This record gives sequence, structure tokens and C-alpha cells, in this order.
Amino acid sequence: MDTPDSAGRPPDADGLPPPGTLAVVSTPLGNLGDWTERARRVLAAADRILCEDTRVCARLLRSAGIEPAGRLLSCHEGNESARLPGILAELESGLRVALVADAGTPTLSDPGFRVVRACRRAGLPVLPVPGPSALTAALAVSGLPTDRFYFVGFLPPRSAARRRFLGEHRAFPATIVLYESVHRIEKLLGECVEVLGAERVLAVAREMTKRHESYAVGPAAEVRDSVLAQARKGEYVVLLAPESFRL
Repeated sequence: MDTPDSAGRPPDADGLPPPGTLAVVSTPLGNLGDWTERARRVLAAADRILCEDTRVCARLLRSAGIEPAGRLLSCHEGNESARLPGILAELESGLRVALVADAGTPTLSDPGFRVVRACRRAGLPVLPVPGPSALTAALAVSGLPTDRFYFVGFLPPRSAARRRFLGEHRAFPATIVLYESVHRIEKLLGECVEVLGAERVLAVAREMTKRHESYAVGPAAEVRDSVLAQARKGEYVVLLAPESFRL
């Protein structure tokens, strides 16, 4: 059963958020078969679509049979704050506005947090259009404990800061989930082995839902060697099991 949004207005019969609502829309991680029908409908009906990269978003929309038709507005870390007055004005005028990421669920270590926060502060309704998420997809297939987890996004770029984080969380009692880029994955996994120990259980997911997706789960030293033996491409989800966990 559909529930009302923060303004007390329920979605319509097709699941479309009411006019003047920000829809936070999840998109495929890679496999275009993971589009949801509701996401297609919401994006097709949107007057404005906020996205990280308009070129990437245009290709993504066309893959779902949706023509961008001048509705795209770039909204990324560098311009998000400057875009807010215009976005709020469009919502207040009754336009349907959708927020997407290049892949997966927006605002999870992606732009969009400031937009959602600004809408909440202004009393404007925000509704999710759920779908793929790299965070939950990796957790679900890792085999690591999922009853509690700590998501930290991307660790700092400097090795000393990453080592400090790993040392401070060596005995953390829940699974830690983080994202890492192709450029730093080798250094991060080496630091995990050195700081947490060669036997600490890790899981690494790469290119999820895409043609060359791969998963490595096991002792840190083995996972590091397995990942580094593969071609480096895309972004990685890295999961650190609690210290006492064994497969």
C-alpha cells in the first residue's frame, strides 16, 4: 500500500511522486536489465533530472527508452550548493524533479545529499524510487555478517590516514563496507594485510552486474593476490569482516 509523502500526498496510481516532489531514483549498476518499471515511469515523467554527468545520464536514459529532451541538469560535488536555489524554486513551482547517480542509488557516497537536506529544511517532500545499490548488492553476496555493518564510503586518499582508520577499527564488532577506486585498490589491500593481518577475512566486489564482474572472499593476503591478478577496472566495494569472524 502506498504511503503519503511528507506533504501528506500519496503517489498516484502509477507510483509517480506528486508534483513538487524530489524523487531519489536508483538506476542500474551496469546490467541494463536491472531497470525497474517504476524508475522508468518516474524518469519519463520528470520535468527535471539532476545527474552527475549529463552525457552518462543521457546514454543511461536512452537505454531505457527515455529521451532526455533538455531535462538534464548536472549536479555534482563541485556545483551542488550553487544549484540549490534553482532546484528548490522548481520544486516549489510544482515541477517533478528526479535525482539520479551515474549508477546505483544516489546520495550514498555520491552527490545529492545536499539537495535532499535542502528539501527537508524547506519542507519539500522527498520520496525514494528504490533499486540497485552497490552497497547492499556486495553485502548480500559476501558471506560476511550483515546483521550490523558500518558504511564509510571512500577512505582518505593519503596512506597514513587510511592506515590510521584501519588501526582504529581493527576490533570493530561489525562488518565495515567501503568503496575504493581502481587507482588505490592495490595500496588499500596491501594496507589491510599489513595493519589487520594476512588472515583477516575480506571480501572485494568488482564491476558488479557487468560482463567482467568478480568477487574475492577469504583471508586478506589471498584476496589481495586474487584481486591484483585481475585486470584493474571500475570501482570496488571492499568489506572487512569483524576480527573474530571466520568463513
